[in-house]
Amino acid sequence: MLDLLLIASVGFLGSFGHCLGMCSPLTVAFSLSNKNTSRLAQFRFNLLLNLGRILSYALVGAAIGSIGSVLIAGGQLAGIDSALRRGLAIVTGILLIWYGLSNINPDWLPKVPILHPMQGKLHNHLSKFITERSHNPAILGMIWGLIPCGFLYTAQIKAAETGNLVQGAMTMLAFGAGTAPMMISTGLFAGVLSRDRRSQLFKLAGWVTLTIGLLTLFRSSDMVDYTGHAALICLMMALIARPISRIWAAPLRYRRALGVGAFVLSCAHMGHFLDHTFNWNLSAIVFLLPTQQIGIWSGISALGLMLPAAFTSFDKAVSKLGFIWRKIHLFSIPALILAGVHTVMSGSNYLGEITIDFNNRLRVGILIFLVISVLLIRSRFFWSLLSLESLYVSAKK
Repeated sequence: MLDLLLIASVGFLGSFGHCLGMCSPLTVAFSLSNKNTSRLAQFRFNLLLNLGRILSYALVGAAIGSIGSVLIAGGQLAGIDSALRRGLAIVTGILLIWYGLSNINPDWLPKVPILHPMQGKLHNHLSKFITERSHNPAILGMIWGLIPCGFLYTAQIKAAETGNLVQGAMTMLAFGAGTAPMMISTGLFAGVLSRDRRSQLFKLAGWVTLTIGLLTLFRSSDMVDYTGHAALICLMMALIARPISRIWAAPLRYRRALGVGAFVLSCAHMGHFLDHTFNWNLSAIVFLLPTQQIGIWSGISALGLMLPAAFTSFDKAVSKLGFIWRKIHLFSIPALILAGVHTVMSGSNYLGEITIDFNNRLRVGILIFLVISVLLIRSRFFWSLLSLESLYVSAKK
């Protein structure tokens, strides 16, 4: 029930910003296509229009939820059910956090084309095409509900994570119901709120979306390893993004998002660890093996070193701090080393296990190799040894 209330809140608050900006011209165009201009007829037209749109959302949500349930059922047959659920939860949580941060401040994260479809002229052409070819408001609304929309993906991602036909439909239904008041009243009351107030409400929707994403990451009971490994991968990709940008440019384009993602996943990892391993009883750490204690304190230190970088990962901080900003973000290098020590010493399937076999040692070897590789890739001297210095991208002064 809490999830439905939160997703409805996202729809309601977000509709004052995104929907009003992107869809209000389309809503007005639909209303003008209605020849009956009486207030009651216009209200009936807009009500049916939005009921059709919400029904379309619910049908899509049911389909997405069904696909999720099929994947999970297939995972059960293959013996990877829990891994698939945790993977879906991690991807869902990260994408929701991404959307939330984008709503709060669009300049914080780069735009990914697939997450921001149908913008500008393409959106306008498609809207015109739909308006000219259908006059039944319910059918018109159902077609309208199928137009790709980045804000709509917020709810669709959550619907996919449910892995259930009914819950997927209910998620999209709640989201659509949240957007309905704004969209129905657009023609009559669009001027009541100032642009600044609508922007504030849209940012509030971003905070709610961010909360849903964090809850999704924190809620699953057995995701300590998954969030930890995902954080390590994001941190490694962020650290090698600049040196390899001549060979592979994509990581540099999303380096800030990778760094912030590493921090968020690290927080989720620590939250899971403290909750499900220690039940928030920190005094229990002293009863662990010495190697495990070293691992835990290394992880805490790594997260502490990531804090300054995470809190200065926005444009104003970059411009104000100047060269100091780069110094702060270099803390990510020792953070990676300490995170590696943490994983090796306290992580399950590594040296933190009571019994250690070949598989544990193999995982340790792979992790050490990856950490050393990241450090070498960041070194100009290493590239010069391979006679590849011309491909190395140094940091800007």
